[in-house]
Order: sequence, then C-alpha cells, then structure tokens
Amino acid sequence: MAAAARNIADAPHVPVLLRPLIREVSPVFGTWLDGTFGAGGYARALLEAGADKVIGVDRDPAVFEMAAGWAGDYGDRLELVRGTFSHLDDYAHELDGVVLDLGVSSMQIDQAERGFSFQKDGPLDMRMSQEGPSAADIVNEAGEAEIADILFRYGEERASRRIAKAIVRERALEPITTTLRLAGIIESCLPRQKPGQMHPATRSFQALRIAVNAEYEELYQGLMAAERALKPGGLLAVVTFHSVEDRMVKRFIQSRAGRTGRANRFAPEVEQDAPRFEQVTRKAVGPDPEELEENPRARSAKLRVARRTEAPAGEIGAREIGMPEIGRQGS
Repeated sequence: MAAAARNIADAPHVPVLLRPLIREVSPVFGTWLDGTFGAGGYARALLEAGADKVIGVDRDPAVFEMAAGWAGDYGDRLELVRGTFSHLDDYAHELDGVVLDLGVSSMQIDQAERGFSFQKDGPLDMRMSQEGPSAADIVNEAGEAEIADILFRYGEERASRRIAKAIVRERALEPITTTLRLAGIIESCLPRQKPGQMHPATRSFQALRIAVNAEYEELYQGLMAAERALKPGGLLAVVTFHSVEDRMVKRFIQSRAGRTGRANRFAPEVEQDAPRFEQVTRKAVGPDPEELEENPRARSAKLRVARRTEAPAGEIGAREIGMPEIGRQGS
C-alpha cells in the first residue's frame, strides 16, 4: 500500500475510498478489471497490492494519453481498453475482481473545455467519450417536459419545471452553448446561495451529465456484466457518489444475494433463485476523517462490495434496482 500511495500521489485525480477498498478486497490476486480507469489510481493500487493483471477500461480517450508516461512500467500486467464497463464481459471472463468508481472525475471537472463544471466557463459539452450528443444538444433541442423530467429524475431537482421553463425561454432568445450561461439561468430560478450551501446549479448539471452519458443505464448493464464476468469467489466493488447510484447498487446486491425479503409480513413467501452474490460489506463504507481532510470531494462517496457465488448468472429488471427512467410526459 505504501508503494501504491506513492504512485498515485501526483495523479490529477485522487481515487476516493482507496484504503478501505483495498482493505475490503484483500488479499488481492489474479486478474481484475477496473471499469472506470480514469487516472489509474485504483488500477495501480490493485497491482501494487498483489493483482497479477489489471484490465483498465474507460470511454474517455484522454485518460490513455495521460497514462502513456507510466503504464509501460507494469508491462503486460496492465492492459488498457477503450470501451464502457456496461460491456466489460466482452473484454474478459473468469475475473477475480471488478471495481467501478462511478461519476465524473475531478480531472474532468477541472478541465473547463470538457463542460462539466458550473464554476468555469466552457462549452456545454459533458461527454465522457467525447462523442455523440452533448449537453448543449439536450438543452437546446429537448422539449420543456423532457428537460424537466431529466432534472427531476436524474438530479432530484425540485425546481425542475421552473428551470426547464426558463431554459426554453432563454434558448429562444439565443442558443445556450456555455456552462456559465446555463448556470446563470439556473441560479435565476432559485434562492440565492447561502454560505455552506451547495451551488444552485449542482443538481441540474449532475442530471444533464447523467443524461448525456446514459450513466444509470451504464450502471445497470455494468452490474449485470460483472455478474457474468466474475468467477466464483470473485469480488465486485463499487464506489458511488450520490443517493440514486448507491440505491441501485444496494438493491442489486441485496437482490442477487437473496436478501430482498417480503413487502410485508403477511405477503406469501416468494421462492428465491440461488444467490448470485454474497454481501461482503453489510453497510456502505464511507470516508474516514483522515481521507475527508485529504480530499473533501470524498464526503459523499460510498463503497459496497459483494462476492460472486457459483450460481449461474441471470437477469434482473432495471426497475427492480430502482433505476430512474425518463417518461414521455415529464415530471
């Protein structure tokens, strides 16, 4: 771990919950897949902790350019793949572990040209893959009801309809193409920010980012892909950053571990399939005081870990794990 800490000290993105993750999955051995490679912090820590090989997957081509200076130090122990973790079972099988660090990385937020930040002026982009429709496309082309639905379901923004109405009104005057212009429109719809409160645009920017990158669908498909790719005894470790993600991961693990229970005590017992996972962490693991001091961005992070059983992989519906879905009529 000391070597791993040294290796990631100068990384542009500090991986959260690294110490508890390595603790919960130790002893580390065999082949792991890091489905959100980013700056490589988890991958390097796993290699230093004893993994024979790590397959690093990411949809952002920029991360592999950043890794070019150090990736070769690990030789064939580190394999880099451009792709999405929803297809991780296309890249490997019989894995000893899968780790997913969800959301956007600090290095992406800090790059104004990527359009993730409401505090830096830049193009309204938010595409992790740098391909496909951008946040500007949604903001300027989607209907008012759809925008409101995205903000409410993906960002849990209570003022979603008010903000959507303002967006449609302002885009009629001039297309909304920059982050600060959108942030200003959102701010005009909400009470002035008080000291210590989160920025008024936080929830809306989160919602648009999730919509642009289909993050909830990616997570849903990625969890099932991990179930297919892990060998018996293999570990699934997922780090989430907000309540919806954590709820999806929690419900997936509980359901696949056969711990969903009955809706009420009078309901008939439902025959359960053989558990596909065992819970390793009964409750979500959060950052300790030391990590919070080192990295305040870790305050909302939660880690959940589960171990694959010998039961064959199966299917689970998106609604069963609480994946938000955008309706046609808005919210």
